[in-house]
Amino acid sequence: MTDGIVHLGPVALAADRLLAVVLMLAFLFAMDRIAVRTGRADAGAVGATLLVGIVAARAAYVIRHWSAYSDDWFDIFAFWQGGFVAWAGFVAAALFLVWRLRRGRALVMAQAALAICAAAWFAGAAALRPAPYPMPDLPVLTTLDGRPFDTSTLKGRPYVVNLWATWCGPCRREMPMLTHEAARSEVPVLLVNQREDAASVASFIKEAGFRPGGVVLDPAGALGRELGNGTIPTTVFVDAAGQVVTTHVGEISRAAFRDEIAAISD
Repeated sequence: MTDGIVHLGPVALAADRLLAVVLMLAFLFAMDRIAVRTGRADAGAVGATLLVGIVAARAAYVIRHWSAYSDDWFDIFAFWQGGFVAWAGFVAAALFLVWRLRRGRALVMAQAALAICAAAWFAGAAALRPAPYPMPDLPVLTTLDGRPFDTSTLKGRPYVVNLWATWCGPCRREMPMLTHEAARSEVPVLLVNQREDAASVASFIKEAGFRPGGVVLDPAGALGRELGNGTIPTTVFVDAAGQVVTTHVGEISRAAFRDEIAAISD
């Protein structure tokens, strides 16, 4: 799991997101046991605590990255893209438990369960973050007009690779943002189409009205195989030393994209 991705059959999940789901389920189980032990059965408190925590964590992230989200307010509700401030979520959940349970043994036990989950999250997220690893050599890539792409222009520079295809729904959703960010970024962004011909890709770009800058073709899907996770969209951030610093599987938000660009530009 060098890239921080867990494969469950045909499904690929970021390891930290899987950890978050496991901890939420653990908290639900702990709250059920607390209700049994204390006689304070309050099913609404459990679900509401999780909801408050998730919304608070998301709100804190959006506020922190407001310049990115102000470009498209709908992205605020695109929870599947990721983007949460964990500590804000845990603090909000703790305060909500105080308000909901008021006092007594149930509150103490619930706060203890939440604290254990918080400790497990911060320790687990740090442990699961993959160490940088060498970017595989780029295969022969071609531009839309059939010319070979000169990969030597990337040596000694940070750059971004996004693997996509025209038939991929999440790829189509993120493409307007990626092409816009590629056009404004000083860091090269390669939008590497997988296993499709130039005519099909050019037709798609023209119909959708995307900017073609950064789009290159990998007709054999060689780069997808080299990177190993076999999932699209995948966005890989490579630093100037040629090390993969971050791999993002699935649709990426503008805010996360800008954060990672800034990280490899330092």
